Amino acid sequence: MALIISDDEMGSVGLTPAEAKKELAIVLFQQERLTLGQASHFAGTSQQEFLHFLAERHIPLHYGVADFEQDIATLKSLGRY
Repeated sequence: MALIISDDEMGSVGLTPAEAKKELAIVLFQQERLTLGQASHFAGTSQQEFLHFLAERHIPLHYGVADFEQDIATLKSLGRY
């Protein structure tokens, strides 16, 4: 399914198509409908660049206990913990 937004509508809000995708990715990330990886991919950016967008807006990361435990397991499997 495609979402079509006219040039007039895009012009009226002052966003390029790329900027609109980034804005939508940020909102969906805030709503926890996209992960960081999914949101950065949707926005067409690297995760590092997407993190920068979030930091500029003071948007916190969703990082809970399960995420921490998964990171520890990953580090152990890599021999870095």
